[in-house]
Amino acid sequence: MKYLIVGLGNIGPEYEDTRHNSGFGVLDAFAKASNIVFGNVRYGGMAEVKLKGRTLLLLKPDTYMNLSGKAVNYWMQKEKIALENLLVVVDDLALPFGTLRLREKGSDGGHNGLKNINALLGTTQYARLRFGIGNEFAKGQQIDYVLGQWTEEEKEKMPLLLERAVEVIRSFVLLGTPKTMSLYNGK
Repeated sequence: MKYLIVGLGNIGPEYEDTRHNSGFGVLDAFAKASNIVFGNVRYGGMAEVKLKGRTLLLLKPDTYMNLSGKAVNYWMQKEKIALENLLVVVDDLALPFGTLRLREKGSDGGHNGLKNINALLGTTQYARLRFGIGNEFAKGQQIDYVLGQWTEEEKEKMPLLLERAVEVIRSFVLLGTPKTMSLYNGK
């Protein structure tokens, strides 16, 4: 059984370690914990890991955030991934920093990466793991905040948060979305 786990972000050194690249950060943490590395593939970087008889394809699209659907759609079709085996990891302004929330489906919530995925897949019926980045910015400063670097205090907390996000992904694969939601949402 194959799973496509997609971490959303933007490529390039100017975007490294920014809030908007939380999806990339989670997948990097998963790869590091699994002792695997990303290789270059069409539309991004990919790493493959086995987990109790399941194959996980970790994808970091290089299409930039607003065109993430192009990579997701391509790999879903190429690898014949069932919609219920897709998980998209995305930053979320509406959640307090460090909050992880798994959902079975949902709207794009104003997130351009999810908006593009929804449009190209023609559905919102796929799981997403929202990584809370908070909304500690002044009016009109949303773009600078989202594309900004983590604060020192946030950086200190990241290792534990990333470890928990990796646990959520493993649980999603092994236990399914409803059980994982009850175990991790709100914790």
